[in-house]
Amino acid sequence: MRDSIVMPRRKTRQIMVGNVPVGGDAPIAVQSMTNTLTTDIDATVAQVFSLEEAGADIVRISVPDAESAAAMPEILAQTNLPIIADIHFSYKMALLALDAGVHGLRLNPGNIGSRDRVERVVKAAQERGVSIRIGVNAGSLEKEVNEKYGEPCADAMVESALGHIRILEDMNFNDIKVSLKASNIPMTVAAYRKLADKVDYPFHLGITESGSLFGGTVKSSVGLGLILADGIGDTIRVSLAAEPKEEIKVGFEILKSLGLRHRGVNLIACPSCARQKFNVIETVQLLEERLAHIQESVDVAVIGCVVNGPGEAKEVDLGITGGYPVHTFYHDGEKFGKVRSNTMVDSLVEEVEKRAAMIREAKEKGNA
Repeated sequence: MRDSIVMPRRKTRQIMVGNVPVGGDAPIAVQSMTNTLTTDIDATVAQVFSLEEAGADIVRISVPDAESAAAMPEILAQTNLPIIADIHFSYKMALLALDAGVHGLRLNPGNIGSRDRVERVVKAAQERGVSIRIGVNAGSLEKEVNEKYGEPCADAMVESALGHIRILEDMNFNDIKVSLKASNIPMTVAAYRKLADKVDYPFHLGITESGSLFGGTVKSSVGLGLILADGIGDTIRVSLAAEPKEEIKVGFEILKSLGLRHRGVNLIACPSCARQKFNVIETVQLLEERLAHIQESVDVAVIGCVVNGPGEAKEVDLGITGGYPVHTFYHDGEKFGKVRSNTMVDSLVEEVEKRAAMIREAKEKGNA
C-alpha cells in the first residue's frame, strides 16, 4: 500500500445531515441530486437506491410544489440515505418538507419572504434538529448585490452568503453549511477562499452547471481540486449533465486522487505505448467494469512494460507488469507469480476480491 500524505483541512464547526456528520474532522461527504420528477415516487426511490449503491453519503431532492412535498413522506419511508430538500422561494415548501421528515434544507433565507416566514422555517428546523445549507449561485444573486458589483463576481457571492448567514445567526441558528457555486472556476475558487477567512461554517463544494460527463468531469476536477488542495471543503457535489450516479463516481475519484477518501479500487495505469506487452487500455476498461462492485480500498497498478512497471507495482496492493511471453504479478510489492494475457484479468479480479474480503473481515472483527 503506497503511503498517502494527509492534507490539512480547514477547521470548521460540525453539523449533522441525518446521521452524516459534515465538517469538523468528518470525512468529506459525497452527494448528488435526483433528476426524476419528485412526484414519481417509484422512480425517485429507485434513483436514491442507485446513488446509495454508487456510494453517495447524502442525496438532495427538489421540492418545487405541494405535490412534490406530498410525495416526500413516502420517499423518505422507502430510502436509507439522508435526504436534503431543495427549496427555492417558497417557505411553505420548506415547512412541508420539514413536516415530511427531511434531514436537511437547501435554501437562501433572504429569498423566502418576510422575517416572520424565515422565523417559522428556522423554528421548525431547530425543533427537528435539521441543518440548513445556504446555497449561493452566481446566476441568481440578489438584485441589489448585482447592481452594487455590476456583474457576478467572487466578492458579490461572498457578500450574498454573509447576508444570508446573518439572517440565520440573528435567529440563533448555527446549524449551517454554505455553498458558493458558479460555472466559472476562478470565480468559484476565489469566493470559497475569501469566505473561508470570514466564517467557520462547513462548506459544500461544487462547480455548478459544469457540463457533460466528459467536460464537466474535467472542469469539476480542476475547480474542486484547487479548493480541496487548500484544505477547504466538507461535502461535494459534481454537477454533470449525466446520470446522477456518475456524479458520485467522479466525486470519489477526485477525493481519492488527493488522498481525502478511500473507497473502491484505485487503478494506476500507464497510458500505453509501443513498449506495452499487453493491451493496457482494453485491460483497464475490463477491470473498471468488473471491479465496480468493490467498496473496499485496494490500490492496483496495471503497467504495460518493465520500465516503470516494477517500481509502480512495488508501491501498491496488487500489480501487473507487462513482460514477454508472460507478465509478472505482484502482491504487496513482491513478485507473486507469472500470468498470461488470456487469464490476466480473471486472475487480477480474483485477487482483488480476495483482498477486499480480507479488508472487510478485518473491519467487521474490529467493530465486533
